[in-house]
Amino acid sequence: MTPATAPHAAAAPAPSGLSAAARAYLLGGAGEQRTLQANVAAWRAFTWWPRVLATPPHVSATVELLGRRWPAPWLAAPMAHLLLAHPQAELGLALACAAQGAGLVLSTQATVPLERVARAVLPEPTRGPLWFQLYPYGEPTAWLHVADRAAQACYEAIVLTVDAPVQWTSPQARAAGFALPADWPQPNLPAGAPHGTLDALLRCALRWDDVAWLRQRCPLPLVLKGILHPADARHACDAGLCDAIIVSNHGGRVLDGLPATALALPGIVQSVGGRVPVLVDGGLRSAADVAVALALGARAVLVGRPLIEALASAGPAGVAALWRQWHDELRGTMALLGCAEPAALHPNLLRSPAPTDPNNAAPSQPERSPTPCT
Repeated sequence: MTPATAPHAAAAPAPSGLSAAARAYLLGGAGEQRTLQANVAAWRAFTWWPRVLATPPHVSATVELLGRRWPAPWLAAPMAHLLLAHPQAELGLALACAAQGAGLVLSTQATVPLERVARAVLPEPTRGPLWFQLYPYGEPTAWLHVADRAAQACYEAIVLTVDAPVQWTSPQARAAGFALPADWPQPNLPAGAPHGTLDALLRCALRWDDVAWLRQRCPLPLVLKGILHPADARHACDAGLCDAIIVSNHGGRVLDGLPATALALPGIVQSVGGRVPVLVDGGLRSAADVAVALALGARAVLVGRPLIEALASAGPAGVAALWRQWHDELRGTMALLGCAEPAALHPNLLRSPAPTDPNNAAPSQPERSPTPCT
């Protein structure tokens, strides 16, 4: 069932905005939303400290990621249930991103089949990366089935979310009466989301040895999304468990009180030591924020809520307009900082809001065999 033919599609909000319930779900955060707010504030707490008379003759926003050069240092983050935001849902987002050179990480909980999105995006010659985000629901063989689907559709990486073993609806979404219809399309799920008692959910939680199991069998490069602690990043690299890391606190949607990703990023970059590229998401609201992330060592960023609002307010055209504006603003910022390309941005251009201690290492956890989730 596609968004155009779903019986509830007519009830989806018009492009002019989101319903109160959809806004609470898509844009809200966990608990008191401290992490959601901290994510935004942390990028803006940094200030620039550039040299002058060093303007480059040309400025390019291109970056290298997983062995290829891409037009821009950003991807749309995996966002669930975009049919709530616009009738064209993930397909409209994907087309707008591809047209403007932005990458896309398609959510496991997308309302459009992953194959349909790939067919729309791959012919665009100036597109960005096309990755698929995986929630490891069900038995391990189900994870591989979806990963194989993504590989056959020519996706270029699997993004494994590792930071949300337990989830529940936020207080804001509950208060707004948010609920998905029973026939809501979710064509990419490997299995139904775990449910039941907390003890039952904990038995299904992903662990390091599950990542190792998937790594050995995954047909695509594996990206771990949700790393905040330098010791976890170090372990992932030491054990060869990933091709890239995404520093993320799930946009403040799962556990409130986590550190802002801007403050966690430098420690992850240091612990990885260049062995794999580091990306970051959470709280990025402008091209200026992206420039800060790149200067702190991120190879690229993932963007979520600004794209939801653009899609809801103006459809795919709104998403395309946002990316065009960010591209111009990023290049202008880089020119003023004397940087010809994103790789030239570096921490010496920044004044830090506060010192961080990223080097507290934790011992590696023992591995075990994957446990099917039933």
